Amino acid sequence: MAPESQLPFPDEHAHFGEDVGSLPFAVVTVSDTRTPETDRGGRWIRERLEEAGHRVVYTRIVPDEVEAIREALEEALASEAFGVLFTGGSGITARDVTVEAVLPRLEKVLPGFGELFRMLSFREIHARAMLSRAEAGVVGRKAVFLLPGSLNAVRLAVEELILPVVKHLYFELHRH
Repeated sequence: MAPESQLPFPDEHAHFGEDVGSLPFAVVTVSDTRTPETDRGGRWIRERLEEAGHRVVYTRIVPDEVEAIREALEEALASEAFGVLFTGGSGITARDVTVEAVLPRLEKVLPGFGELFRMLSFREIHARAMLSRAEAGVVGRKAVFLLPGSLNAVRLAVEELILPVVKHLYFELHRH
């Protein structure tokens, strides 16, 4: 994409939120098998957020069960976290229920997140990208992201979609 100065109609909102400092995050891993020692995706998210200057204020590993996921969501929303990242349970197997657990709680869905995630995934995994049910949305003034459980998918979502926009998202959700 051309730099903003070269765009025919510069985006007057492009820099809103750049002065937002460190943001607090919650990271929830949904898995029947992962432990703190084997949770590579959750650990990578936490480390990458901290490298980017943010803080992780809540972490949890929960089984692929609707009630456990909803409980973790409510705990994360009750924390100081602005962004809540779920990893796992967004596929199509019978045990993948993160979307069913979280989607009803979202007040606004951000369909562009899932659309862009699948588009970017297509470059790497081709038609299998359509099997992802990655989602994002808003609850109050907090952002919620539902990511696949694979480390490559987590990296893609965090690096290409979440980190580049999270401060602007915070700005938009907190302006009057």
